[in-house]
Amino acid sequence: MDIHALKAFATVAATGSFSQAAEHLCLTQPAVSKRIAALEHQLDVRLFDRIGRKVLLTEAGETLLPRVGRILAELEDGRRALANLSGRVAGRLTVGTSHHIGLHRLPPVLRRFTAHYPEVELDLRFMASEAACAAVERGELELGIVTLPPAPGPTLQHTPVWEDPLQVVAGPDHPLSHMEGCTVETLAGHGAILPEAGTYTRDLLERALEPLGIRLRVGLSTNYLETIKMMVSVGLGWSLLPQTMVDKSINPLPVEGLPPLQRTLGVVRHPGRTPSNAGKRLVELLMTNGDGIVPPETEREREK
Repeated sequence: MDIHALKAFATVAATGSFSQAAEHLCLTQPAVSKRIAALEHQLDVRLFDRIGRKVLLTEAGETLLPRVGRILAELEDGRRALANLSGRVAGRLTVGTSHHIGLHRLPPVLRRFTAHYPEVELDLRFMASEAACAAVERGELELGIVTLPPAPGPTLQHTPVWEDPLQVVAGPDHPLSHMEGCTVETLAGHGAILPEAGTYTRDLLERALEPLGIRLRVGLSTNYLETIKMMVSVGLGWSLLPQTMVDKSINPLPVEGLPPLQRTLGVVRHPGRTPSNAGKRLVELLMTNGDGIVPPETEREREK
């Protein structure tokens, strides 16, 4: 089969759009359609149904997709393995990360990385940690720099980088900020602003409250922690945020009966994927020091 046709098929399936696939592949839409048509002719099956503006996989397409994914992943793995033989740190490095980590943790690391390895084309994609983990599992990303899952599965390799203590917070004008003591029961009686259900951070809080039989009143949900902080600061509810985000615009709330909570931020990789030289160097830099400051001895070792 034509590898270009398989790439076109996988990209249309991922985007659900011929035009978006064409943009991603740097092709015209007719060129993508031609490749799909050629693949359908070769296999003698229809791979996509076009219903209005939607492009949906047929049963044959659903059957083919995971196999194409494995073929493309093996080819990419082979390319990386051969490129690694030269020791050169170059090429495309796809990394997924959350907005919070991208804003508050990564800038000094990426500044150092791009200065040291200018031949690396860094493809940085912002997404929820859960989505990044799934994309690494599917082989769409080489690395995810994310909130690590509370209960890691066997399909991802986890490398902790930062411990991220969490703090219950409320705005200065919120009733909870004027109480001398706050219990878990009192906290649960007020509306919360939290990340969406199923996110690692929210799961962490809900699992801590589950043995106490406490159910939360969640009035608003968003996965953007900076947005949550803004809404908390104007009194729309309380929340659970990283301690690094606490400033004079919000008040930390000691809560009786709630154990200390923290999440772990770090790197996820697929254990079956050959890491690129660029990926290995970025992980080394993160592990050397999460603030992006590389000790002099490490610098000299890399220059040899």
